[in-house]
This record gives sequence, structure tokens and C-alpha cells, in this order.
Amino acid sequence: MTLDAQLEAVLFFKGEAVSIKYLSSLFKKEPAEVEAALLVLSEKLTGRGITLVRKEDEVMLGTASELSSIIENLTREELTRDLGKAGLETLAIVLYRGPISRREIDYIRGVNSNFILRNLMVRGLVEKIPSPTDQRSFLYKPTFELITFMGLKHIEDLPEYQALRTEVEQFEQATKETEKENDDKPLPNTN
Repeated sequence: MTLDAQLEAVLFFKGEAVSIKYLSSLFKKEPAEVEAALLVLSEKLTGRGITLVRKEDEVMLGTASELSSIIENLTREELTRDLGKAGLETLAIVLYRGPISRREIDYIRGVNSNFILRNLMVRGLVEKIPSPTDQRSFLYKPTFELITFMGLKHIEDLPEYQALRTEVEQFEQATKETEKENDDKPLPNTN
């Protein structure tokens, strides 16, 4: 498979901006090779519904500007719908556990949360911030608008916030200890 096709798949899967440096390390290619393949991909996407969007040293897939009115109608339709169970569940995780990575949200929910998080961001309920420990990933946290809409002065004013945080931290610590114990056990002899 060509590098441009591989890049397209990764950008589609990620659903967010990715740095050239990250793509270079992922594919073990020089940045110039990645840039050349991105040019090929951009040309192949000309006249299609998807386009390659660039900002400084980051790229992502986006919808073609010619389709903005259709996308605007879809967005308006999304915003008028109820959040639904999945949206409320994800929002509760972000409120009580944020800032939190998408991977952690997916683990807690047991399903991919990319679409739900995008929907919550479009509505202005959650925001994405760079992770302080890994510049290649993001964390999600509630917006000021959400906190003020809920009538809170601090996120800690949520019902049973501290008790729930303490319970989750204890559970995570117990899980880590169990995993460490299991890692330390010798494998059974199968001979």
C-alpha cells in the first residue's frame, strides 16, 4: 500500500490534527517523504468530499469547503437533538474524572468515544487540551460554559464529587496492585 494511502487511513482513524513529526516516526520515514506523500494525498482528494487541512506542522482530514452548507445543516441538527445516554455518560466521565484522555474514556465506557466527544465539543460542553505528559495526545475537560450553565462555582461543587473521586482513585490503585501482582507471578510450566 502506498504511503499516501497509509497516511489517509491514519488521519481518518485519528480524526484530529497530527504532526508531521508523529507521522514520520509512526511510518519510520523522513519528514520530506511524509510531506511528499501528503502532497500526493492532497491531489487525490481534489474534487472529493474530504480535503487535507494543514496548520503549521500539523495535518488532518476535513470536509471540503464546498460542502459547508450541508455540514452546517447537519451540525445544527446535531445540536438540537438530546445528548442521549452515551453523551450523558461521557459528559459525566469528563466532569468527574477530567482532565482525561480519550483512551481512558474509551476504557471506562468499553467503546470508542470519538464521535461522542466531537459532539460534546461542538456543543461547547467539553474542550480538548494538550496533555502535559505526552504532547502527542490530548485530554478532555469541561468548559467554563458548562460549569456556569450548571450553576457551579467550582467543579468540586458537583454532587458527591470528592467521595466519587476518592472511590475511583482507590479502585485504580487496587487495580494497579493486582496487575503488578499478576505480572510478578511466574508463568505456569506447560511441559
